[in-house]
Order: sequence, then C-alpha cells, then structure tokens
Amino acid sequence: MTKNTDILNRYLFNQKHVRGELVQLQQCYQDIIANHDYPQGVRQLLGELLAATCLLTATIKFDGEISVQLQGDGPVGYMVINGNHKQEMRGIAKLTQETQAQGLKNLIGKGNMIITIRPSKGEAYQGVVALDADNLAECLAHYFEVSEQIPTKIWLFSDKDNQKVAGSLVQFLPGTDDTDDGDIEKQQQDFQHICQLTNTIKTQEIFNLDAEVLLYRLYHQEEVRLFDPQPVKFVCGCSQKKCLGAIAQIEPSELKSILEEKGNVSMTCEYCKTTYSFDEQILAEFLTYKKH
Repeated sequence: MTKNTDILNRYLFNQKHVRGELVQLQQCYQDIIANHDYPQGVRQLLGELLAATCLLTATIKFDGEISVQLQGDGPVGYMVINGNHKQEMRGIAKLTQETQAQGLKNLIGKGNMIITIRPSKGEAYQGVVALDADNLAECLAHYFEVSEQIPTKIWLFSDKDNQKVAGSLVQFLPGTDDTDDGDIEKQQQDFQHICQLTNTIKTQEIFNLDAEVLLYRLYHQEEVRLFDPQPVKFVCGCSQKKCLGAIAQIEPSELKSILEEKGNVSMTCEYCKTTYSFDEQILAEFLTYKKH
C-alpha cells in the first residue's frame, strides 16, 4: 500500500465533543529546506514548525494568511513558517551563529512564539506566547490555553534523516452555555480519553501508514467522521513582478550607480534562493522615473 504524503486530514469524534487533525509531510518539507544548508537540529525544528503551522491553520475557519514565528536569543534568532488556508507553505530560519544544537530551548533560547493571522477580509490578529515549555508542541498547547481558552493537545514528529515530518492535534469542542456540570465533566473525560489514545502513536506508524489505517488503529472503538483530505504544498510566492515592485522603490540615481558597478540589479529570494536579474534595458522606466 502506497502512503499518501503531504496530506492534512481533519476528523470529528461522533458522540464526543472532540475534533482531531493529522498531517503527514515529505515533499513540502523537502522543498522548504532544499536550498538551505541548515544544520540537522535546525532542519528538524523547522520541520516541526511546518507541521505545527499546518495543524494551527486547519483549526481556524478563515480565508487568508498565517505566520508562525519563533524569535529568541539563541543560535537561531528567527524562524518562521508562512502559510494560508489553502495549505500553501513556505519557511525559513536565520542563524546568528553556527550551531549543532538540538531542540527548541537550545536553538531559540529565551524567546517568544508570535502567531499572526491576516484574513482576506477583516483586521489582522496577533497572539504572542513565551517559549517557556520544553518543546514546540507544548508551547502551542499553551497558546491555545491562553489565547483561545480551548484545551488542545499536540504531537509533533520528525525522522532522524530529516526526510519527513508529521503532527497530530486533538481539541476539545465546548458545549452550549446551558450544558450542565455533569455533561461538562463527561465531555472533559472524553477529551482526555482521546488524548490517551492519540498518545500511543508511534513514529514509525505516522510516517508509514495512510491516515485512514492509522486512525483506525488508534480509534477503532470510536465513531470517527473523516473529512476530505487537503493537500499541503510548498509555494514560495516570489516572482519577477514582485522584485520589480521592490526595485521601483529605489532612487533612480542609486539604480544607475548599481548598474554602472555591476551591470545588472539582482535579487535573491531568501525562501527558495531563486535569483532574479535585471539589466538596464529592463529597468529603463525606473531610471527615468522622478519621485515626488
């Protein structure tokens, strides 16, 4: 049986106030790290952040973009995954020094996770949570507890060879305001039960089994309603047009100076490392434009 990679699955537990997600990634992850010479530990953490961002995006009912950043005083000063509701992802890490460190605390140091949501319609929203927990999954669970006040449990997986990453999320779905205390206690017990079952996921299983098979192994005694899977892919978003838009902001005199010195103006995308080069003929309109 061939396992589908780069897929996000959402599901509900019938008769229980619990929802779940499962994301399994390979090609998207490889595309993000392909042109970067990241150390092993950085590749692993960036992969976990990718899986986490996919899960987080799937919990939000919106059309728009999301950015999940890690910032701190460690060897990795900045790490980010940008995505949208279509599960189109890109990401990057910026190192302040060479490192062979492993793990969130050793790589990021003391810092914060900043989650920015930009709906296509409406105002942007930003949430900040300190990176106080030992790993990224616990930090995200704390974010949901503080910002959303929704009990959430997250599991993140990466293989030793930096080939695949994966993640699972279980989230409590609160009842209505008129739910009595007995029902609330039962709902909370159901949530803990599903968390205990999910906690038995083995790394080998999540990397080698189709979602349907894995979910059956985990929850075969539960009624699970599985929604249509959503593909996840790497989309950088850079283009010649965007580069020209940035060049248009440069003063003509400065552009002329660059062209005289180098013969062209080049820009390299920090995400995919594609280089765009423009000569004097292409930039003619920017050289004669007068800024007011």
